[in-house]
Amino acid sequence: MTEESKELAKLRDQIDAIDQEIQVLINNRAACAQRVAEVKQASAGGKEVQYYRPEREAQVLRSVMARNTGPMPDEDVAKLFREIMSCCLALEKPMKVAFLGPEGTYTHAAALKHFGHFVKAQPLSAIDEVFREVESGQASYGVVPVENSTEGMVNHTLDSFVNSPLYIAGEVKLRIHHHLLSNEKLEIPQIKRVYSHQQSLAQCRKWLDVNFPNVERVAVSSNAEAARLSIEEAGAVAIAGDMAAERYELDRLFENIEDQPDNTTRFLIVGTKVVPASGQDKTSILVSAKNKPGSLYHVLEPFHQQGVSLTRLETRPSLSGTWAYVFFIDFEGHIDDPDVQKVIGQVSADVVEIKHLGSYPVGVL
Repeated sequence: MTEESKELAKLRDQIDAIDQEIQVLINNRAACAQRVAEVKQASAGGKEVQYYRPEREAQVLRSVMARNTGPMPDEDVAKLFREIMSCCLALEKPMKVAFLGPEGTYTHAAALKHFGHFVKAQPLSAIDEVFREVESGQASYGVVPVENSTEGMVNHTLDSFVNSPLYIAGEVKLRIHHHLLSNEKLEIPQIKRVYSHQQSLAQCRKWLDVNFPNVERVAVSSNAEAARLSIEEAGAVAIAGDMAAERYELDRLFENIEDQPDNTTRFLIVGTKVVPASGQDKTSILVSAKNKPGSLYHVLEPFHQQGVSLTRLETRPSLSGTWAYVFFIDFEGHIDDPDVQKVIGQVSADVVEIKHLGSYPVGVL
């Protein structure tokens, strides 16, 4: 045996020993999770038990990243712990999560990124269906897109909050990488049609103009549907992401064709309960202002006075009156924070209504 072979054998023995320790510790953690479920059930008194705690999981993941010393990157270590927690939670109670489908969409990827692969992910065909599924109790949480760094806000999601009793329980930011996909090795002259969602087509417009200026572009309901359609038609390709490529076993003719390299979509987690403070939170509110000059100024002034930082302001037409508007406002802090309570009190005195849409942990992954 050579010196190299001896050294490799020694290192592999060390890896095997470490793997055994890791396996024992993971099972010990799972046993603790089962014990947590038993304690919760015993003290519930017949009431519904809340197994998933968004604020607790955010705190755990932040701690994982803070104490990481490498060589693995912080985010990669956190992703591993995300899956361990997902598996342990499934031992307590399997959780159903609804998302804007079909399977293979970016929303599907966001749901798995946030909850891990041990939840039951249910695809639905429309954003309002996701809201209804959670409202009815058929799903514990829902995942919907709310904004893209290139194309702006998803108005259907904002409008769904107006009459919904649901609260925002979390957020996920997903880097969007678009690929040109096909189930066959096509040469450029053979490509006759490109399928994709209208936002994806818009996000790849410049690339398409340069490389396929005369190829027909067809907008469909989702990138996953585009991937499916491209399989059925000769000379057709799809613009979609990694999950769609894997789900439909498509080849990447061109990778990362989005016009903006930092293209990112933000998704919201919606649930039925208010989330306690995690220590690093964001709050979303809906404000129906009085129809008078300076109404927006009076809404925003208290945030400046109390030093509360705004992260997003969006205006939408009110459903209750012509030329009336509501403001969707995101800001740093939790609804229970003293400074935030002062802001809410000051704003309330000068508007028709304030609706708390949720306070939730700032996205960790």
